[in-house]
Amino acid sequence: MQLTETERTLQNKVGTATDKAQFTEKRFLTILVFVTSLFLCWGVAITMGDVLNKHFQNTLSLSRSQSAFVQFAIFGAYFVMGIPAGLFMKRFGYKNGVLLGLSLFALGSFLFVPAANTASFPFFGVALFILGCGLSTLETVAHPFVAALGDQRTSDQRINFAQSFNALGAIIGPAIGSYFLFKNHVPGSTDLGSVKMLYIIIGSVISAIAVGFAFVKVPALTDPHAEVVADEEAVNVDAAPGKKLFQHTHFAWAVAAQFFNVAAQAGTWAFFINYGEEVMGFPEAKAAKYMMLFMAMMLSGRFIGTFLMRVIKPHTLLAAFAAGNILMCIIVAQGLGWPSFIALLALNFFFSIMFPTIFSLGLKNLGHHTQQASSFLSMGVVGGALFPFFMGKLADNIGVAHSYYLPIICYFVIFLFGWKFYKVKH
Repeated sequence: MQLTETERTLQNKVGTATDKAQFTEKRFLTILVFVTSLFLCWGVAITMGDVLNKHFQNTLSLSRSQSAFVQFAIFGAYFVMGIPAGLFMKRFGYKNGVLLGLSLFALGSFLFVPAANTASFPFFGVALFILGCGLSTLETVAHPFVAALGDQRTSDQRINFAQSFNALGAIIGPAIGSYFLFKNHVPGSTDLGSVKMLYIIIGSVISAIAVGFAFVKVPALTDPHAEVVADEEAVNVDAAPGKKLFQHTHFAWAVAAQFFNVAAQAGTWAFFINYGEEVMGFPEAKAAKYMMLFMAMMLSGRFIGTFLMRVIKPHTLLAAFAAGNILMCIIVAQGLGWPSFIALLALNFFFSIMFPTIFSLGLKNLGHHTQQASSFLSMGVVGGALFPFFMGKLADNIGVAHSYYLPIICYFVIFLFGWKFYKVKH
């Protein structure tokens, strides 16, 4: 039987149910490499905020709950910018969405200069908010961008692979931050010159990346949302066209899981250095160095998780890792010295696959809702703006170790999503 050109294209794209889905296609390799590098950039920026949290406690005489405004400014921007970033991406495309995100990232970095000159924590908050808007835009665009670069059946693997470099950035961030902010810090000093220099460098690097990306040619991406295909597992077609976005229960649960996931992440990361100081007795510079190992655990978890997804279903692995973190939180909260500190390091290993896997599972078979869904999943990151305040209050009143009971609530919600509520319903 003679096939039409459209039928041949769809057949090549989808294949048969017995075909092994490829990781990506050759024509997407260059753009995949470039977009993956963006994951590294915002990994550096996010974890730099955790080092800033502690530095501002020292130089601006802030309590732990006050310094948590660093996370509030960054993650609050995700809530504000999520929908506008999605609308911008839908109107102007992936490439322009990336350029917008990089521009806001650079602008927020350069605003650290006047903030440091005035020694104003509210001014730093404005700079962090604008920087956070850039990070929110990049995350909103980059996840569906990477997911679209190949077969939907391997989108979980692609996103986890790209997020592995986010984890690498999360290692680099504390290393750079501790070098600039803690290495030569004199106790009692209120000098913010090191903060200013650090963010001038960051802003300059991000600006250079934006200029380079402007010259990158993005291959034409076939829009699967408008196609009618035989294998909905391979192509992101709407499994229930008559439903509104939040009537897709797997998506609604993904938003909730992402909210609690980032809440747990932000609280765990924000007070890691405090835990090292108060429970383990480390100097802050040593505690910051251990944070690099902490992030290396996440990096290893991402690569191992990406490999395991070849033989274990992503939702099953997600549920197992969430259960692991419930156990780790219980051990951390006991304040047992090295056993608890090792459990604290292990939190990041189990945390590793959660963000990208929840994101990918939430986007499955949403068809024309996909870009809007990406916005809401990015907005779920606002959990990271709120949770450190609660953990900070607990840490101030009952100790930093016991505050780690709180994330157990978050990991239980993630466990439920991975165990049961991930399913796409028609």
